[in-house]
Amino acid sequence: MHLTLNPHPSGQRLWLDSISRDLLDSGRLAQWIDQLSISGLTSNPAVFEAALTGSDAYAADIRAHAGDGLTDEAVLIELILADLRRAADLLRPQFDASGGVDGWVSMEISPMLAFDAEASIAAAQQLHAQAARPNLMMKIPGTAVGLRAVEALTFAGMPTNTTLLFSREHYRAAAEAYLCGIERRVVAGLYPCVGAVASVFISRWDVAARPHLPLALHNTLGIAIAGRIYSFYRRLLSSPRWRVLVDAGAQPQRLLWASTGSKDETSSPTLYVQALIAADTINTLPEATLLAWAEAAGSAADGSPDAGAEGLSADAEAAEARLREIAAAGVEIGQLADRLQLDGITAFVQSWRHLLRMIAAQRA
Repeated sequence: MHLTLNPHPSGQRLWLDSISRDLLDSGRLAQWIDQLSISGLTSNPAVFEAALTGSDAYAADIRAHAGDGLTDEAVLIELILADLRRAADLLRPQFDASGGVDGWVSMEISPMLAFDAEASIAAAQQLHAQAARPNLMMKIPGTAVGLRAVEALTFAGMPTNTTLLFSREHYRAAAEAYLCGIERRVVAGLYPCVGAVASVFISRWDVAARPHLPLALHNTLGIAIAGRIYSFYRRLLSSPRWRVLVDAGAQPQRLLWASTGSKDETSSPTLYVQALIAADTINTLPEATLLAWAEAAGSAADGSPDAGAEGLSADAEAAEARLREIAAAGVEIGQLADRLQLDGITAFVQSWRHLLRMIAAQRA
């Protein structure tokens, strides 16, 4: 791959939604950072399940823990942290040069803790200390319980990635948890600059809604939801409440588009990249989607495949019109959002349990 993407031509950052030992050992992550403007990285239990299932690169490390007295979960965390520390070190120059705007790596706490706020807080603090990397964000699901943990961790100065958000209501609650944590820091006389993102999942909307929609509305629900959320995000960033915190030194909890690999073979692999271009946001891409987006740069004179693209508008009128069409077709958006969040937690729990079974078998 000899293509080069211009960094941030639209004001949007690109992160990689992938991590594996092979990605690190092959030098591909360093290459994507250098050539394809990758400025951050996310991970989750499903990503690590794919990494461990598809490679024997971890086998020696797992066997080395046989009989050492650690739990299988402790071994799993050691494997995850080993990869994420290396990724964080590759991104550290961006983190330092940008004053903490770029260069972040995200790690999900155990999904088994999704409905226990105190345990989530303790786990995030322990993992962040164990990782010993300032550019590591702890991922917390945006459930009502998880958001209590987000507020507490923000107040404590812990960088967070609030994940598994699907609707404007989910995002509004996540933003409120972050704002409350920052406001508490200001009242306590603490510096209010705490790194944070809010991860809104896109393609899962379209997979869930497809059986209930006519062909003309396929692959439009996720983008319309993103438009609705982006409009709210822009209003929040211009609100008096937020401006007070900016003046005190706070940085935004940036909006991050997650689940942006197309899951419909009939659509463009870069559907959600092109449609979700928006200033002051992040798009986190699976590796295959990133490479497809890089190929699009081959026909762009300035190496910017988003040149001239409309992307999202802060005016949600078109998004709201599309959402009314989808609701009229029989999709209850609020109920589906809550179901998708619960389904996401369930899937991550299943991945986590599978990882633990794999490690137990290999240690034996």
